[in-house]
Amino acid sequence: MKKVLIFGTFDGLHPGHLNFFEQARKYGDYLLAVVARDKTVKMIKNRPPSKNETERLAALQKCQLINEARLGYEDNPYRIIKEIKPDVICLGYDQQAFTEDLPEKLKKMKLATKIYRMKPYQPEKYHSSIARAKRRAGDERSSSTINSQKCLILNL
Repeated sequence: MKKVLIFGTFDGLHPGHLNFFEQARKYGDYLLAVVARDKTVKMIKNRPPSKNETERLAALQKCQLINEARLGYEDNPYRIIKEIKPDVICLGYDQQAFTEDLPEKLKKMKLATKIYRMKPYQPEKYHSSIARAKRRAGDERSSSTINSQKCLILNL
C-alpha cells in the first residue's frame, strides 16, 4: 500500500481543498491528512483558526476522499511524519510552513519519501482567506456547507 500524506490547517473546507485531495490521491492508495493544531496555526498565521482543531479534524474524517485524518503534534510538527512513514507527501500549491526544511528532515529520519507540490484550483476564488472573508461577511453559502455535499461520511 502506497501512503500519501497531506497536512494543513483545513479551516473551512472549500472546493480548492477537495481538488487538492483528489490530486493527492493520484499518488498512492491511502490518503492520510494531518490537521494542524490550533497552537501551531496561531504560531504560523498569527491568528487562531476560525474552526478549532476538533471541528477541522471531524470535517476531514467525514470526507470520503480522505482515508484517515488525525491531529498533528504541538511539540514537533515533523514527528508525525516519522510515525506515519509516508511514501509520498503532497503539498498545497501555496503551502510554505514546514516545507523548506522538509527534504532535509526526511533525510535525517532516513525516509525516502517523495515530495510533490499540487497545482492550484481557481485560487482567486477558492483560497481559505477568501472563504474566511465570506464567512465574516455573513455569506450564507459558506465553504463548509458547499463541501458537505462532496465530503460524504465514510463507512456508513
